Amino acid sequence: MIFQKRTFYFLSLFFVFFVTQSSYAQEQKQVKKENRGRLFNDTTATDSDYLMAIEKAGEVLESAYNDIDFAGDTRHLFGEMKRTESKLNLILESLKGANPNVRNQQMYRIVLQEIQQELEDQNKAINERNLNLEKIKSRVIELRKDKTLMTLIKDTIRRKQFKKEFANLRKRYVGTDSLMTKNQTTLNNKKRLTVQRKIAVSNALVTVESKLEKSGISIFKKEYPSWWQINDSAASKKVTHNIKAKIIIEENVAEYYLGYKAGGLITLCFFMGLLFWYINRNVKYLKANGYSESLSLLNFKYLNRGVLVPVIVIALNIAVVTNLYAPALFLEFIQLLLLGALTILFKNQWSGVSMRNWLFLIGLFFALCFLDLFITIGLLQRFAFVAINLLGIRYGLVQIKTLKDELYIKGFLKWASILFIGLNVLSILYNLFGRVSLSNMLSLTAFISLTQIVALSVLLKIILEIILLQIYTTRVKRGIEKMFDYESLSDTLKKPFIIVISYMWLIVIASNLNIWESLRASLASLLSHPNTIGSITFTLGNIVLFFIIIWAAHLLQKYVAYFFGEIDDENEENINKRQHSKLLITRLVVLISGYLLAVAASGMPLDKLSILLGALGVGVGLGLQNVVNNFVSGIILIFDKPIQIGDVVEISSESGRVKSMGLRTTKINAPNGAEIIIPNGNLLSQNITNWTYTDNFKLVEITFEINGETIPQEINTIVNETLANLPLVNNAKPSQIYYSSISDGKYKLLIKFWCSIYRTEETISSARQELYVSFKNKGLNFSS
Repeated sequence: MIFQKRTFYFLSLFFVFFVTQSSYAQEQKQVKKENRGRLFNDTTATDSDYLMAIEKAGEVLESAYNDIDFAGDTRHLFGEMKRTESKLNLILESLKGANPNVRNQQMYRIVLQEIQQELEDQNKAINERNLNLEKIKSRVIELRKDKTLMTLIKDTIRRKQFKKEFANLRKRYVGTDSLMTKNQTTLNNKKRLTVQRKIAVSNALVTVESKLEKSGISIFKKEYPSWWQINDSAASKKVTHNIKAKIIIEENVAEYYLGYKAGGLITLCFFMGLLFWYINRNVKYLKANGYSESLSLLNFKYLNRGVLVPVIVIALNIAVVTNLYAPALFLEFIQLLLLGALTILFKNQWSGVSMRNWLFLIGLFFALCFLDLFITIGLLQRFAFVAINLLGIRYGLVQIKTLKDELYIKGFLKWASILFIGLNVLSILYNLFGRVSLSNMLSLTAFISLTQIVALSVLLKIILEIILLQIYTTRVKRGIEKMFDYESLSDTLKKPFIIVISYMWLIVIASNLNIWESLRASLASLLSHPNTIGSITFTLGNIVLFFIIIWAAHLLQKYVAYFFGEIDDENEENINKRQHSKLLITRLVVLISGYLLAVAASGMPLDKLSILLGALGVGVGLGLQNVVNNFVSGIILIFDKPIQIGDVVEISSESGRVKSMGLRTTKINAPNGAEIIIPNGNLLSQNITNWTYTDNFKLVEITFEINGETIPQEINTIVNETLANLPLVNNAKPSQIYYSSISDGKYKLLIKFWCSIYRTEETISSARQELYVSFKNKGLNFSS
């Protein structure tokens, strides 16, 4: 309507000839005046100019009509607003009847905060579209400045000449005005609804925050009467009806959450499917090639029983940690599924007593979940919770000992038991004094903390078994059948994973206690607070992130070889030198990338970094030349490859087999068992004898004497046949026989043949023994 009022005067001139009448005499008189004036006016517009002005006005109106019409992005916005409304209605409805447990309230708060942000974005988008409509209006109003069009409008004779064109203009105007009014009304209604929803979300957030605050750790804020003052109001209600109502509400909330998190859950299932395929492929490869018995030698507890259930355990553990603010029904259902999968793994492995105690723990947890979700708070629920807490305390003091010996990591169970007993004791106290929601929260946290540590212990064992399976499968594919020290390797690998599962356990406990969000906010505030030293401003978070990335880079470059089947096996002869070179380059790339990423994450300005590099340059000039020399030499050794891991080398007075190559030093295992550490700079500055640069074979020699009645041809035949039967001798290269002395019945010989450089002494000893036996059988005396 505003658009009509502002443009009424201007547009009414377009169509004035439809509502005004003039006498013929007046028109004739006006024509004479205009014609007389045009005789002396050289700037009079032509018909072509008028047509162009009318056409321009039509294009403006047509363009305005097209721009006023809602495009696809606007209709998409309206669709998002409908989805937001559906989410909000479901949350508001659930808030009225759901149990006031912490899990649901946490989920409500997160979703309401997201809805609040969505409404802000939608309100902003509506304002932008209203502003666009105002701009379109201004484009139409600009037509008043067209002098040619204004002259035509005032000229009544000319208007009749362009009657058809003006009719088209009027039609376009009516359509544009109608669409403008309709769309403005739509946007105003949408904006009104958005404002109303924002108010509803704010009120709901206040309600949720109030309920979460009541769950705080405070015994002085009484929610319900103490046990000695109790007057059960729930007893008169129909329990069955309440259970059905609660089930419907909890199902709706869980169903909403499933749709809300569908993308993340599908992604998790996809990656778990890939993991299942990967593990199953390795297991099938070993079984198909006759290595199924070797799996039992690796002390597998879970992968030997199948692949599907261990993968499900991994997925459920990840689902618990990545859905901290899921509704209670969803999370407790996931927990029960996890416990069921663990029971399948423990079956036929645990003792009968341990298995019965484990099933009893699951039964208590199931009863606790049912009471928390579907039973209204009252005397029945409070009494049942206390009974479960008492059974839990007894379980933690007596029965839990049977589980300890069955777990891979036993140390965690001690702390979990202490926490389990302590939380059950606190739950009873809070229940007695009327802090029921807090008591229920502590009870659930107690059981989740205990069952979760068992699940995480199994998770760690499964992950280690997957890594060991990968290492062994890769070695078998390379032709290395020798079993490695898997126990020592497991102890090395589990250290970083223990840190990860400890973190997972702590955040699950903190989330169930409703303190994780505040802890995270406090920690984020501490880490993000800017600190200034001189002209340098930094945050603790940047420093912590810097060291975490450095630690992760060093850890990754240390363990990356395990995934290619490489372990510290000094007796390994079939070393893949090409793979070792790739691993060295990979480690170098990981380290450099890690340091660059750490510097970028630290937030250090480039100008400050240049100052640091300048200071480092001065340090290099003053005393770090050797360090930099060794570092650069290490990079040259990696890419130039004069020596590689597994090579047998002689450097100056030292000799041995290359064990490892780093960016600063190279380790060599000497024949006597010593480990020689040589700076990389020294390797490049000295002559290196590499016995295995081309292959792993060495030419060795044996001297001996033969006494007896024979001829050289017979001696040669015996030597060649004996060496051909020795598996350690490389018969692909012919042996060489030389006579240093020949006399009647006495021969001195020098034999040269090829063997593996890693087993030189063993091959020479075997050759001497076999030659002795061969000549002895011919009645000849052999001496060496």
